[in-house]
This record gives sequence, C-alpha cells and structure tokens, in this order.
Amino acid sequence: MPRLSEVIAALENLWPAERAESWDAVGTVVGDPDQQVTRVLFAVDPVQEIVDEAVKLGADLVVTHHPLYLRGTTTVAATHFKGRVVHTLIKNDIALHVAHTNADTADPGVSDALAGALDLRVTGPLVPDPTDPEGRRGLGRVCALDPPLTVGEFAARAAERLPATAQGIRVAGDPEALLRTVAVSGGSGDSLFDHVRAAGVDAFLTADLRHHPVSEFTAAVTPRPLALLDAAHWATEWPWCELAASQLDEISDRHGWDLRVHVSKTVTDPWTAHAASAHPSPATALPTSASRPPSSSDPLGAPN
Repeated sequence: MPRLSEVIAALENLWPAERAESWDAVGTVVGDPDQQVTRVLFAVDPVQEIVDEAVKLGADLVVTHHPLYLRGTTTVAATHFKGRVVHTLIKNDIALHVAHTNADTADPGVSDALAGALDLRVTGPLVPDPTDPEGRRGLGRVCALDPPLTVGEFAARAAERLPATAQGIRVAGDPEALLRTVAVSGGSGDSLFDHVRAAGVDAFLTADLRHHPVSEFTAAVTPRPLALLDAAHWATEWPWCELAASQLDEISDRHGWDLRVHVSKTVTDPWTAHAASAHPSPATALPTSASRPPSSSDPLGAPN
C-alpha cells in the first residue's frame, strides 16, 4: 500500500501546483504524509456530503476539484461548515487534496473531459498555455462536431450526456442554426468570450453565464450568429472526476499499488429545483382565452 506522500507526488505530476493561477488554493489541505492509502474518492466539491460519503466508503483520500479554503481562514472551528469538514476528515484519518486551475489547463484536463462527455473531437486549447511548447495545455478546448448538429440537437445531447441538474441547459441563439465547431470550458466561462470570438467557432458551451455579458456578447457577434449554451457549473466539471480517477487507476496499476478508486455520484450542485414558466413572453402573449403553457415536449423549454 502506498503512503499518502507517494500518491500526492503522482497527483502533482498530473496537475503541478505551479500551473495553478496565482489566486488559487490547490494542493493537500489535510493529511499525514506517512499514512497509508488504499481507497480514493474523487468529487467536485469538498462539502460535508462528500466527506460523509468518504467516511462510509472507508476512503483514505478525497480528491476534489474545488478548493476548501479559496480565500483563506483564521479558524477551523467545527462551528463553521468548513471547519466541520476539516474535523470530520481528521477524525477519520482522511486526507484532502485539491486540483483546481492546474487541472483546468492540464493535458488532458477538465475541458477535455467535458468534450469527451459530449462526443466532441478536440482540436486544441481555447486559450493556449504559452509555457507548453506542444500547444496542448491551456484553458478551454476548441472542438469539432462530427457530424454537424443544430443548436437544438447539440443542447439536447448536452442535456442527455451531462449529469442531470435542476438547471438543465440554457441556450442563447437560433435552435436551428447548424454547428460544425464548438468551444467548451468547464466551470465559469464568460471571461473567455474574447477568445471564443477569436476562435471563430459556431457555439460555446460553458457555465455560470450572466445576463449582461451574454446580451453584450450576442449583440457584438452579429450579423454572424454564435450560440451560447449554459450548463450547470457542477455538471460541466463532474466528467473530470471520471477522467482523473482513470488516470490514478493507471498509475496504481503501473506501481502495483492496488488502489480502489471511486467517483462520487452525489449531486452537489447548489440548485435543487427548476420551475419552468407557464406564461408566454410579453412580446408573443396570446389572448387570455387562447393562452396555454409551453409544450412539455419542447427540449429547450422543459426542465431537466
């Protein structure tokens, strides 16, 4: 059985801490370097539900994408929910390791996993890492759709292939427009709009899109249409857990560690319900006697 320090060294080789953004908080948060590791759990969020799952599973190490203490703290008291996470981990001899923006830009990384889940062919990074001479690392991915799909068809594929959440998939653009190239970025992606324009793709799928940036972006790219697809943050990053688990499995086999590696299927997206509007938009309002709710078969209007 490997020691925690050996497993962490392997993870750091996959996602070096020095490749994280300067504002990020990655690396080992809790754990004794000499403790033995037999079972590992991958998840997106280091929240109590995931830690409780690790306890029940008998895991020795939890690897999450999101940091526990992104902005630092002055206390780990159990009176706070993050402090309770730390206390639960330590009481049960469970280590916690974080790979965040260093996993975003990795090759393969978070956006590769997202592209794979959507059956897209990656052609390169959306924002290349200038320190990578091979031009494979970086934020986001530019992808090809083989064969092309309409915006509506691609949105339906995303709703089917990504983990189900209350939000589902929101679309800005013509549902009948044909897509041949798509950019994707796991997590919040509206800071990448300039790079999306420069990439010349037909659509961009990401998460956490806001009203004003989307409104300004769609107005700026006319007359050439460019669709935006907004998925739940957690759903766009969860596929990385499966990718990362498979990478650690391969390392375990190579070293003869016999690790048991698991991926949490616990949904930690904070949104828990979606009530679709039953009223037509003001611009297309029907007379009261003729008004009706939208068809439940509408793939873009139905909750997911």
